[in-house]
Amino acid sequence: MTQLHSQTVSATSGRSRARVLLVNILRVVGVAALILRGLETRRASEAAVERQSAASAITTVIVTHPKSGPALEEVVLPGQVRGEIETSVYARTNGYVRLWKTDIGAYVKAGELLALIDSPEVDQQLLQAEADLKTARANADIARRTSDRYAQLVSTLSVSRQAGDDREAAALASAAQVTANEANVNRLRQLQSFEQVVAPFAGVITARNTDVGALINAGGNQGAALFHIAAIDKLRAYVDVPQSYASSIRTGTRANLQFPDKPGKSYPATVTRTSSAIDIQARTLQVELDIDNSSGELFPGSFVQVHFQLPPVGHGLRLPVNALLFRAEGVQVAEVSRSGKVVLKPITLCRDFGDTIEVLTGVEPSESVVLNPSSAIASGDQVRVAAAGESHAGS
Repeated sequence: MTQLHSQTVSATSGRSRARVLLVNILRVVGVAALILRGLETRRASEAAVERQSAASAITTVIVTHPKSGPALEEVVLPGQVRGEIETSVYARTNGYVRLWKTDIGAYVKAGELLALIDSPEVDQQLLQAEADLKTARANADIARRTSDRYAQLVSTLSVSRQAGDDREAAALASAAQVTANEANVNRLRQLQSFEQVVAPFAGVITARNTDVGALINAGGNQGAALFHIAAIDKLRAYVDVPQSYASSIRTGTRANLQFPDKPGKSYPATVTRTSSAIDIQARTLQVELDIDNSSGELFPGSFVQVHFQLPPVGHGLRLPVNALLFRAEGVQVAEVSRSGKVVLKPITLCRDFGDTIEVLTGVEPSESVVLNPSSAIASGDQVRVAAAGESHAGS
């Protein structure tokens, strides 16, 4: 019995040790599983960090596409307005101003008297020339009569043919002297007529540069202009068009004129003629436009802004100014290729519109150009184009 009890106790003790051993083994396996799970989690976290770091190393950029300008663009150029006909009126004879009849702002007709000049020297010279003409005519008359008598005597052999020829020559010389004296009289009469200064055409007196008693010298080189006159029913605007737009300006091209003293108002005009040549100094084409001024609202001599609607120069692609890179090699842009790599391209600039700038060469409408590129950006850099609405994270 004692032996049976001992065997029972031994069996029970063996099962207890086996149970303890099993529990310990399970604990070890659980700890090992926890360790393996922790290692896997750590490796996953490290892989995620590596992926995030790799993604962070690629710069995110915002791109734009070159846009075409409008089919027609407004070109504003400064110009000046003049009368359809304008001229300065000079004296053609020497003397003193006796009186003037018209002042500035007066509308005169063609041939209307503007001023009278006293020229006593011309008057006396004319009297002398007329007296010389009478003498020459009297001499020519007697010379002709004498020549005719000698001709009759020669036919009867009463005088020699030589004497007859001498009288004929004297008659011809006297006739020529009459012609010379007549020309001198006509010249002086013409000079005397210039004592009356008249308007060469209908218009407005825009300047008077003389007064009663002023000494007058004939001609434009020695004396000052007495008056300035302008025809203002129709005005002409003159504008210098840059060479880049010269080929777009033709006779019949329409424009709108705006005057600084008439804000909000626009006056239509048409190109009537061009110089058909580029000025070698200014590299511009002179253009003339006609303006109807039958109302007298506009003034010759005014400054005007001429608004043309012209095709753009070149292909007219435009880019924002914040897409430009200013490098030692010149102005460049950073294009993003389809593979996501940066290509730096030189461009040729044209006109600056403030927030945008016109590009003549170097870009195409289909290309993606980086906005606000980093100063360190270089060709070959891998970048990521930001989606619509995504902020720029890479500059």
